[in-house]
Amino acid sequence: MDGPLEITNMPAGNDTAHSARKDRNSQVGGAKISEEAPVFSHLPVMLSECIDGLNIRPDGIYVDGTAGGGGHSAEIAGRLSGGRLIAIDRDIEAIEACRARLSRFGERVTLVHDNYRNIGAILSGLGVGKIDGALFDLGVSSHQIDTKERGFSYSRDGDAPLDMRMSRDDALTAYDVVNSYGEDELCRIISEYGEERFASRIVSRIVSARSAAPIRTTGELSELVKAAVPASSVERGSHPAKRTFQAIRIEVNGELDGIEPALRDACAAMNAGGRIAVITFHSLEDRIVKRVFSELARGCVCPPDFPVCVCGRKPEIKLINKKPITAGADELSANPRAKSAKLRIAEKLPE
Repeated sequence: MDGPLEITNMPAGNDTAHSARKDRNSQVGGAKISEEAPVFSHLPVMLSECIDGLNIRPDGIYVDGTAGGGGHSAEIAGRLSGGRLIAIDRDIEAIEACRARLSRFGERVTLVHDNYRNIGAILSGLGVGKIDGALFDLGVSSHQIDTKERGFSYSRDGDAPLDMRMSRDDALTAYDVVNSYGEDELCRIISEYGEERFASRIVSRIVSARSAAPIRTTGELSELVKAAVPASSVERGSHPAKRTFQAIRIEVNGELDGIEPALRDACAAMNAGGRIAVITFHSLEDRIVKRVFSELARGCVCPPDFPVCVCGRKPEIKLINKKPITAGADELSANPRAKSAKLRIAEKLPE
């Protein structure tokens, strides 16, 4: 997306229209699906840690770059008085869920159907010059995983189409990646994005299978991966297809590409004292966040043998936590998907 597809100032009290279910028909790789959008449920990860970390000012302007089911957004908006929340999501089902969940906040909340990587253009389009905080909860949502026809899951009913799009406006699907990418490129994606050491064996099975007939469903792909990965190498409680599905999902949605520009644009738009909080769920995301934060927190880059600084570079942010915050035992008991979550927080410094 080049710019916001939908910007909505929500009127107070309008929470009825979007409780209706929608019936649509579509095809992914020839696999016809009848879609019924279920209720968008979401357990916000490390909710109190995020809210405390943002250090919310009642009259501030805040951005939730990944609104999802609106859990984090509701907590932020509830702490505002005279302030504003801009809630962004690329998934229209998330936007519709947020419209219902956040309607009680009225014009305090602005919904934007777009990709958070466009945060700079989004703020400009809304006439917002500076913000006081931003939250990014990266990765796929529980709703997307649990909605069978979205094709994200390797462990649910196996007749789901290979889709994996976070935004159904996007053209590229998992079916396209699995069936049309060259062998070398597919191997690179699964090796790099999935950090899968058996990538070549998996791709060999995929290429052999698709030469006979297209791979159409999550079940077909899951079984191919399972046959290629030695059972002894799979961590207890895990699934042999987990890394491969992660890799393909990342490729379909360009997930890693948007993190750095979004963080830099958010920091550039931040008022002094504003906070940025980022939740990641795998090492590839966390490495990017850690690197960008480290670069923005670094001052002088002159060679160490220079007697005085000539670069004039000053730190833009300070790290609130040098080591990532992780979920506590109580949260993990209630929400096992928080196990891999890491939270990093930084504060904008005065110019």
